[in-house]
Amino acid sequence: MAEKQGKIKDPNAITFLNAIAHGSRHTKVTVLISGFGSLLHGQIIKGIIFLAYQALTWFVFFSFGWQYIRDLPTLGTRHMTSAMQEAFGYTVRVNVLGDNSLQILLYSVFAVAVLAFGLVVHFGAVRSSYAADVDIRRGRRPTGFARDLRNIFDKNIHTGMLTLPAIGAFAFTVVPIIFMILLAFTNFDRTHQPPGNLFTWVGLENFRNVFDMGGFMGTTFFNVLGWTLIWAVFATFLNYIFGMVVALMINKAGIRLKSLWRTCFVIAIAVPAFVTLLFMRQLLGEMGPFNTILNSMGFATVHFLEDPLVARITVIIVNLWIGIPYTMLITSGVLMNIPADLFEASRIDGAGPVRQFRSITLPYMFAVTAPYLITQFIGNINNFNAIFFLTAGGPATVDYYNAGRTDLLVTWLYSLTVSYGDYNLASVIGILTFIVSAIIALVTFNITSSAKKEETFR
Repeated sequence: MAEKQGKIKDPNAITFLNAIAHGSRHTKVTVLISGFGSLLHGQIIKGIIFLAYQALTWFVFFSFGWQYIRDLPTLGTRHMTSAMQEAFGYTVRVNVLGDNSLQILLYSVFAVAVLAFGLVVHFGAVRSSYAADVDIRRGRRPTGFARDLRNIFDKNIHTGMLTLPAIGAFAFTVVPIIFMILLAFTNFDRTHQPPGNLFTWVGLENFRNVFDMGGFMGTTFFNVLGWTLIWAVFATFLNYIFGMVVALMINKAGIRLKSLWRTCFVIAIAVPAFVTLLFMRQLLGEMGPFNTILNSMGFATVHFLEDPLVARITVIIVNLWIGIPYTMLITSGVLMNIPADLFEASRIDGAGPVRQFRSITLPYMFAVTAPYLITQFIGNINNFNAIFFLTAGGPATVDYYNAGRTDLLVTWLYSLTVSYGDYNLASVIGILTFIVSAIIALVTFNITSSAKKEETFR
């Protein structure tokens, strides 16, 4: 037995199955009772922590979790009813609540998440017990809680620093995302609102409706998706190009008061974007100051926010005021760090300013700022503020399903949830938006020189 147990050399690389196969009886019992091995090895505090978390996990699961998981396949069967009830000598009709599909789904996801995290902690307890076994076989005393605590702030500081953020990300990001994804496979819409009504699983029906180009919902999705991509392209590259041009003008040799010009653009950033957008909305309205001045000069009213095509052009132009200063600051830093030797060598070879810009400045700038450009593109796909505060998705149209002519996928999603209660469709839109953003980001980044020639620009 001792020879068999000696096969495992590195306790830090053991697996759960190896711990069961080669561990002592204490470790094998730990498979059933978390922390048991640690307690018997003298690691009292560690054993109590493992045991307490196992008790908490089973309490959550058996006190209410299993009831909701049991109803998860149907999302409830008992509808809300009404009954006659005696109260203060009068007979009144009261509502008798039935199942709540939303609670069943939410609490089921929560219970499974707690159980999954409990299993991770339980595996850690088994590994910890086996590590103590190895220490004893090698004639060492198992590490105590105080030493483990010191290691967290020393050689295992990465574990100590990342554990809490990882738990927070799992609890407040991963679990809500899983809940949202599950909603996409239900009929949780305005006509199935709990607790008055139940909703059920519908499989891929919502996805089929969205991808049906001949249907009302599918037509809306592809039109909104097309405008979202057009908006992202113009909003990203126009800001990038004009920001670069401004940076080149400010950093040009011989330009005076460079700090003043940079400060003017920084002030534009200092004003909150939503304030600027709300101001522009009032300025460009049909009865706003701009149209009032045009009318007084004999010109016709310009429907900046009411005409579909003009409204789309307007949001792109207004977004330049917000986006150019950011790009100007970033590209200014890059311009200052381009090696001067490159320009001197190119001048010796007879290259002029245009050739230098095309062959040196632009390639270097793009290689360094490509990740920023990709981030901005994805950010513009999800640019809620620019559309919501300026046009609120309008102008409205009967050709789209609960969407306006300037709605992006993210603003359409917001309207579907807050205004119309179509949570199932909104969940589908959220999933598809993520897929589109992820594909674009991963593909474009991997084909840029920033990824292929990473060492060159360090």
